[in-house]
Amino acid sequence: MTGRAFNKIPLVDISALFGSDEVEKRKVAEEISDAASNVGFLYVTGHGIAPVMIERLLARADEFFALPVEIKQNYYIGKSRAHRGYVPVGEENFYAGEVATVDKKEAFDLSIELPADDPDHIHGYRLLGPNQWPTEVDGFEKDVYAYYQAVISLSQRLFRGFALALGLPETYFQSITTKPPSQLRLVHYPEGPNRFAAEEGKSQHSNWGISAHTDYECFTILHATKPGLEVLNAAGEWIDAPPVAGAFVINIGDMLEALTNGRFIATPHRVRNVSEERFSFPLFCAVDFDTVIEPLPEFRDGAQATYPSYVAGDHLFAETMKTFAYLRALEREGVVAMPASEKGSAIAFGRKETA
Repeated sequence: MTGRAFNKIPLVDISALFGSDEVEKRKVAEEISDAASNVGFLYVTGHGIAPVMIERLLARADEFFALPVEIKQNYYIGKSRAHRGYVPVGEENFYAGEVATVDKKEAFDLSIELPADDPDHIHGYRLLGPNQWPTEVDGFEKDVYAYYQAVISLSQRLFRGFALALGLPETYFQSITTKPPSQLRLVHYPEGPNRFAAEEGKSQHSNWGISAHTDYECFTILHATKPGLEVLNAAGEWIDAPPVAGAFVINIGDMLEALTNGRFIATPHRVRNVSEERFSFPLFCAVDFDTVIEPLPEFRDGAQATYPSYVAGDHLFAETMKTFAYLRALEREGVVAMPASEKGSAIAFGRKETA
């Protein structure tokens, strides 16, 4: 196994990344490199996002998820051509053989706000386009999108920090992060482990709020209100990653692992079922849709690349198709199709669960 048998997640103050002191930037980059190479997770402070922005986000999310389900369903994600909106429990299924597990959560998904006549949206990139905004919650669009813009700005700074951590020019990722389909999820885990009843048929609820996985994108910026997140170390042990006041959780995703040819690791993580109501707000930081993901020349051992080449947006959409019920239905109807570049592929990343 790669990485190390850590028993806690390292914390890094990234405030120097916003300054002009190159020596201090390099020190931060070294800490980021160590965490990304050996743990795959880190907490970051000094990020510059005001607590009031997070408080407003939480308030709007709380108000939205408290709405009657028939109102939330007006914004069902299956009504969007850009994969935006409300995700009810049971919509996402993670298959293990013939059995699908239903994670115990509901969500609201959004991304970069684009007009209906955006050329990429018209072209058919289903992860790019306009958001759905519920009008029943005063200030929802204003407060939620303000937070989205703030964490997107933070993601751009972190891309610069990761570039320095890899010994690359600070602006290395700038040209491939001009209009990425970076998704913000508002995730709600209702109070009580038995809040959701089991589905009929072959589907069954998992023992987890979210079952073990790695994230598809380059990295994730997470704020959560309660404990529940667990991270797998190199000894096969699950380590708690509880919220830390004033800090975001950052974890490496599949794309950054592939780009670095395994130097940075995408570490499996899960969310255990908790008795308390819990909110989680991950921003999945991606690169532009048409970016080819493959090991960068700087990280190949000679001409050898240990990861396959794939198109970022095609891969994101393919993985989304596998888990969302509405997309599987559209595929059966011939409305959407698995991207040609993804057919027959079986791309795997990160440290895998051994038991």
